[in-house]
Amino acid sequence: MEHEIKLALKRIEFITAVINDIEDEEIQAEYSSAFENIKNSLIILSVEYDNNGFTDVSENALTVYQKLLSQFENDFEL
Repeated sequence: MEHEIKLALKRIEFITAVINDIEDEEIQAEYSSAFENIKNSLIILSVEYDNNGFTDVSENALTVYQKLLSQFENDFEL
């Protein structure tokens, strides 16, 4: 799981950079707002894993993060 979290952090950084490069401010704000839940879910996952290690809660948090990211990538073109 630690490896998956590291990859997720890099993916978040990359997508955030792409969103920040969008020139149209309204579109950038829309993407940024939609992406906020994904970033928050990764924070929850990281904190849970750092505090308690691999548990049902951290495993569920990873699943939530993956679903949110997949939904974002399906709904928004980057």
